[in-house]
Amino acid sequence: MEVKSIWRHPIKSHGRELLKSVNLKAGESMPLDRLWAVAHDNATATIGKWAQCANFSRVSKAPELMAITSVFDETTGDLTLSHPKCSDLTFNPDINPNALIRWTESLVPKNRAMPSHIMRLGQRGYTDSDFPSVTLCNLASHRAIEKKIGNNISIHRWRGNIWFDNQTPWVEFDWIGSEIQVGAAVLRPRERTDRCLATTVNPETGKRDTDTLEALASFGHQDFSVRCEVLKSGVLRVGDKVKKL
Repeated sequence: MEVKSIWRHPIKSHGRELLKSVNLKAGESMPLDRLWAVAHDNATATIGKWAQCANFSRVSKAPELMAITSVFDETTGDLTLSHPKCSDLTFNPDINPNALIRWTESLVPKNRAMPSHIMRLGQRGYTDSDFPSVTLCNLASHRAIEKKIGNNISIHRWRGNIWFDNQTPWVEFDWIGSEIQVGAAVLRPRERTDRCLATTVNPETGKRDTDTLEALASFGHQDFSVRCEVLKSGVLRVGDKVKKL
């Protein structure tokens, strides 16, 4: 088994970015992954504290957001977002957060809570787990879903961090509680990642077009990938080995 791709999502539900390598830190989520989130006007989240996804603008409620891609400049702190319906936006989320609020207003349905302000959460990010997590995704499980659906679909529906490949679908579920070495880092899968309507959205168009939840249910669950705790710091790169310890 080896790492096939690495992805981060600087702003929760607002873009994805391909990486060649990443330096994971014990007890933290992936660097710059979900570091920011867009709170909506009904949010009750407190600045500086982790909050559940219901407080934020997200793909399950605003499908158009799925089509955003991102590039983060770690030197300047500038983030560039692209969407097929919008001109590119380059801004610094800490310095000019309102630029994003204005940019996304047309992408959120008017019958939903509207984007209000950006929140930042230190080194752990606004992951969907109440602990700092990194998601580990199995391409064999993805192929099993494609076979059930009868069509190829993008891996970006799952918004995962680390993708590996072997030949056994759902083997990652058996790893919960075990230690998994990925490159120089060691992870412990702690829970399955439960899935929602966001995965029914096409990442190219921002439109719901595939019943991924029905496909998952045919396997007796609605989960895809595992949320992992980083036990040992280390760099991992595309092509690095993945092995159960």
